[in-house]
Amino acid sequence: MKILVPDKVSKTSLEMLKKAGLSAEQKAGIGIGECSSLAKGADALIVRSYDLHALEFHDSIKAIGRAGAGVNNIPVSKCTEKGIVVFNTPGANANAVKELVLCGLFLSSRRIVDGINWAVSQKEQGSQIMKAVEENKSRFKGVEIMGKKLGVIGLGAVGVIVSNAAVALGMDVAGYDPYISPENAEKLSRNVQKAGELDAVLRDSDYISIHVPMTGETTGFINIKALSKMKRGVRIMNFARDELVNSHDMAEAIKAGFVGSYVTDFPSAELVGLENVISVPHLGASTMEAEENCAVMAANQMTEFLTNGTISNSVNFPDCRLGRNGNARITVINKNIPAIIEKMTAVIAEANLNIEGMIDKSKGDIAYNILDINGEVNESVLVKISRIDGVIRVRKL
Repeated sequence: MKILVPDKVSKTSLEMLKKAGLSAEQKAGIGIGECSSLAKGADALIVRSYDLHALEFHDSIKAIGRAGAGVNNIPVSKCTEKGIVVFNTPGANANAVKELVLCGLFLSSRRIVDGINWAVSQKEQGSQIMKAVEENKSRFKGVEIMGKKLGVIGLGAVGVIVSNAAVALGMDVAGYDPYISPENAEKLSRNVQKAGELDAVLRDSDYISIHVPMTGETTGFINIKALSKMKRGVRIMNFARDELVNSHDMAEAIKAGFVGSYVTDFPSAELVGLENVISVPHLGASTMEAEENCAVMAANQMTEFLTNGTISNSVNFPDCRLGRNGNARITVINKNIPAIIEKMTAVIAEANLNIEGMIDKSKGDIAYNILDINGEVNESVLVKISRIDGVIRVRKL
């Protein structure tokens, strides 16, 4: 099986794919036209930031792995319609983002950036530079984070470890997430207060750090209405997604002095250059360790899917895993409508084949099935299943 990689990813991940018997072809920096041409014979793609929205998706492509958490560079809905499983790597870069959020806490508090920029501008002072420093350092007086209240909105992989680290730094931490997973709830420090409502976090926090996914509900949710509920002088960190914050409303709040500092990993035309805005050039996951972790995780997920049909950490399909039984394995992607399972099993029974193991999972309007068969599955069985109304893709492994 062939995997096309139009981005530069770690050598370790490429070696892992090859060791698993998969052909990984790295073509970093190619244009979308060449990518479409090469993808024609590919079974899958692994990308980091490469934009696939204009890609021609050939029928050979079965999966796309994103070495990172966000999938805004992948047309997920289009992929779902074509039966292409889209994976991401949640948590693989969590520590890198956490460390930058902590850096943001300090940068927002101590006027470090302003002070450094001022010091650079004093180079011509020569031997008098320390005198100038002593005369001007009060201009950059800041505050300490110890004892201050941090509100963490979103308790996923990053939000949890940011909360725990802030507790260790002596902050009073309140976390809000009505959808927190049992796994993340277990990892959360008992010293983190679990807020029952978002308004309480907005109202009571000296600092706010945003860690929610971008959805229809969360897009622009930090707007004038939310900002008006916050403390005057609040310091806000956004290392999650640009679109979560309404840039116009944030700019107005900064100019009015209502927001004390805004630190974001997503520079925008409305905010870059404003006093008390620190724009970081999207460095959240830009560490050697994070890039390695993401690529390795994507390679593992892709190997499991292409060789065993296993799905984990997909943004458009349900997690699905089944231990191997029987001689052959069939996977079926179909619309989540009644009676399809019965029709598939009827085709298998007509071929005098026995199902040794089976699992059926659904996610919204889409479903995924793994069937282990005791016997030889010929092409005619796959064709008959593919012709069932609602079936999108059939594979034999």
